[in-house]
Amino acid sequence: MGSETRDISVVQPRPELPPWRRWQARALRLFDHPRLSPAMLLAPVLIFFVVWNVIPTLWMIGMSFYRYSLITGQAERYIGLNNYADLLTDVSVWQSFSKTFIWVAASVGSETVLGILLGLVFWNSSKLPGRRLALTMIFTPMVITPVAASTFFRLIYDPTFGVANYLFTQLGGQTTDFLGEHGIAFIAVLLVDIWMWTPFMMLITLAALGSVPKAELEAAAIDRISWIKRFRHVLLPHGKFILMLGILLRTIDSFKTMDLIYLMTRGGPGNDTELIGLALYRKAFEGFQMGWSSALAVILLLTAIAFTSIYLFVLNLSRRQQEGV
Repeated sequence: MGSETRDISVVQPRPELPPWRRWQARALRLFDHPRLSPAMLLAPVLIFFVVWNVIPTLWMIGMSFYRYSLITGQAERYIGLNNYADLLTDVSVWQSFSKTFIWVAASVGSETVLGILLGLVFWNSSKLPGRRLALTMIFTPMVITPVAASTFFRLIYDPTFGVANYLFTQLGGQTTDFLGEHGIAFIAVLLVDIWMWTPFMMLITLAALGSVPKAELEAAAIDRISWIKRFRHVLLPHGKFILMLGILLRTIDSFKTMDLIYLMTRGGPGNDTELIGLALYRKAFEGFQMGWSSALAVILLLTAIAFTSIYLFVLNLSRRQQEGV
């Protein structure tokens, strides 16, 4: 018999990993943990939310119970609910609130109606010539900064060389200072806000219409249901949640409008366009009355929460009516 040779492989010891590789392996094992992984992913967002939202809000609520001014050089003094009592008896605050509610109702209502109409026009209009170019031009005002939009329209409304006055005089009118006359400045600025944010409601409308099942649309088309009944019984029940969400977002955003008013009229003429957001800005960053302005900010926060609660109540009520509860 011949000699049989076997290859004997020698097992080499596993090389030791460097420290940074060991820490990397431990971190990867933590991310693979079913309980720790979600918490680690949410931790940065929660930390950012607490630092930039929760802590300033709590500080604002606490400061609303103090009399504190940045220009007197005196320490803050606890006065309880006196700041809120002063707000309730301040006529200028109630005037700003009333103008703000008129602004919100006019702007959000107009933007919703125009947005729905434009959304219905561009919905399922893929064969419409120039559809992409038209959508791009319509969505442009939504991405323009308030500084650019206010400067642009201040030039348009200029009484000397503005385009608006030129067209107005060509139609038989007289030269008008649109941003300097009582009763006209409010409407002039309101039209700018409608021009800027109607595309947002149109985008919300397109998203709401896109959530409607095609089977129901085809059935409505076969039954030859009119557009009014089709919108009421088919489109609105399916898209109302998205539409109500858009209205809620626009209501809250419109309620705190300040930048457009400040850049175009500074609240004038007189105080015709001084909304509550501008009044808060002036009291906090021009008058440096931090306690009083904090109390007003708390009231604005509670108002925004009230708006949200009303919208959610209406939405839940309509849903229960549909379900027959």
